[in-house]
Amino acid sequence: MAPARVLLALLLPLVAGTAAAQKSVDFRSVGDAPAILYDAPSLRGKKLYVAPRGMPVETVVAIDGWLKVRDRTGEMTWIERRAVTDRRTVVTLSATQVRERAEEGAPAVLDVAADVVLELVEPALVAGGWARVRHRDGASGFVRAAHLWGI
Repeated sequence: MAPARVLLALLLPLVAGTAAAQKSVDFRSVGDAPAILYDAPSLRGKKLYVAPRGMPVETVVAIDGWLKVRDRTGEMTWIERRAVTDRRTVVTLSATQVRERAEEGAPAVLDVAADVVLELVEPALVAGGWARVRHRDGASGFVRAAHLWGI
């Protein structure tokens, strides 16, 4: 077998595995109380900032009661596992509208500013790239997934 084919045969499973791993992103949310984010998986680590309740995070690594997480800005920090929940939330990337139906012309139920946390009602996207969400005040509807982080 030619050296290029051998190299390709060795790299292809790695690339395919990476693509599959990218599709299985594990999002969680900070629980009902704000949580401290650290620079290391230890209470003796440097306290970086406090994450508000409901903030979505992407789990990158899990070690002994700690999760290494990425926030919407891409910053990587550590959080105690007990401080997060499997409940799904998303955060708005820009000002947008929650619509009554999953279509652009549907009436707006709610105007939402950037950086607003919304509960993700259904984990699967609706046809056309819409997510069903609920505001903490109870208003619910659909937002284009492109306006959200945490999906």
